[in-house]
Amino acid sequence: MAEEKKLKITLVKSTIGAVPKNRKVVESMGFHKLNSFVILPDNAATRGQIAMIRHLVKVEEV
Repeated sequence: MAEEKKLKITLVKSTIGAVPKNRKVVESMGFHKLNSFVILPDNAATRGQIAMIRHLVKVEEV
């Protein structure tokens, strides 16, 4: 079986001044604090969420 690609996504900017829709995306991805990270699968849904909040996060392949 081929290994599924993963992305390490780090929240590097606060959501205090962000649009409410962007705050919901950050919350739904599993972030709780600034500089925390989550590891999610590299698929179309995750890429779409990253595109919405690309100014708030840093993305690395794992």
